[in-house]
Amino acid sequence: MTLQAPKGTFDWLPPRSERALAVREALTGPARRAGYGYIETPVFEDTALFVRGVGESTDIVSKEMYTFEDKGGRSITLRPEGTASVVRAVLQHGLHNNGQLPVKLWYSGSQFRYERAQKGRYRHFWQVGAEALGSEDPALDAELILLAVDGYAALGLTGVRLLVNTLGDKVCRPVYRAALQDFLRGLDLDEATRARIEINPLRVLDDKRPEVQARLAGAPLVVDHLCEACKAYHEEVRSLLTAAGVAYTDDPRLVRGLDYYTRTTFEFVHDGLGSQSAVGGGGRYDGLSEMLGGPPLPSVGWALGVDRTVLAMEAEGLFGDESAEARVRVYGVPLGEEARRRMFLLVTELRRAGLAADMSFGGKGVKGAMKGADRSGAGYAVILGERDIAEGVAQVKDLASGDQTAVPLAEIVTMLKERLDK
Repeated sequence: MTLQAPKGTFDWLPPRSERALAVREALTGPARRAGYGYIETPVFEDTALFVRGVGESTDIVSKEMYTFEDKGGRSITLRPEGTASVVRAVLQHGLHNNGQLPVKLWYSGSQFRYERAQKGRYRHFWQVGAEALGSEDPALDAELILLAVDGYAALGLTGVRLLVNTLGDKVCRPVYRAALQDFLRGLDLDEATRARIEINPLRVLDDKRPEVQARLAGAPLVVDHLCEACKAYHEEVRSLLTAAGVAYTDDPRLVRGLDYYTRTTFEFVHDGLGSQSAVGGGGRYDGLSEMLGGPPLPSVGWALGVDRTVLAMEAEGLFGDESAEARVRVYGVPLGEEARRRMFLLVTELRRAGLAADMSFGGKGVKGAMKGADRSGAGYAVILGERDIAEGVAQVKDLASGDQTAVPLAEIVTMLKERLDK
């Protein structure tokens, strides 16, 4: 029996894997240019980090975490999201004490959740994220939203829509929470959902089941219960987005699935993905540091799904022909043992000169080697036989036009670099 990847996971294979790398680079580029530094946290953490930070009432903690006991008897969890780990790292290493706030960080990595496997929802998925910790400023919220918008724009995506809401804060949230609980207690809901009403009623609003959503039509809205400070804060975020030319839709029913969110919350959706339409999202989480035993550290951030962004780009037809995604520019075709040694050194020289180059391995004949050159997507083949070596030349073939020229071995790197740099 051939071993296969676990259910709910998949392998990134070339050339599609190159798409994922390109998406990651484009999505994080605006954050890097805005002074966000790279952070990498462990792929597994103490389970308590997510129970305290993400929230015990969330589906992530109660149903979806990959948790196990290690050989030392410690409860360990594969990271289901990135924010809690970033905050833990900031607190542990005192990055918030260096005199420069906010602390701006970006990350890229794997996350793990045990969910019902389907297209666009995987048990192992890849996210990029950006977090700004230590400042309560609506301009920072707007900056992060704008950085994500610019990332999607850099990829050429036109079908991404931005939804914006506010969740209030510790002053006005309790008033809204009580009003929402009163409403929800009067509904005919299953036992597990009714239990959630008492722990975190906002999580009921985030329930994606159609039968639950149908009963929530008349639910009170948080925007109707905001204190004056939260109203002013939200209006300033919206005003800054408008001034920056960012199109968005106010969604008063938008909540986030994690307990740590406060005030600004937002989500990016793409209608070409079916039911799994969210491609990214985030918001402000002013109380998370204190939940993890740290000092007050008002913060805001987002996480964008690399997997779903690739799917969104494919839905818009933005990648074009697979054959156009060449991995190499030059392909070496050695004919004979001595030619193989010389070609190995020539390909090494081409790579060190900054050109993507490969060669035929395994002693293939000219026909098999040229098939390899065609499959590689290279623009040029360099053919080297015994007679060529004796004459101090190699045959450089333009694989698009079929033109072939004898070029002195000492000049090949310079000539190819000039042609390919044009």
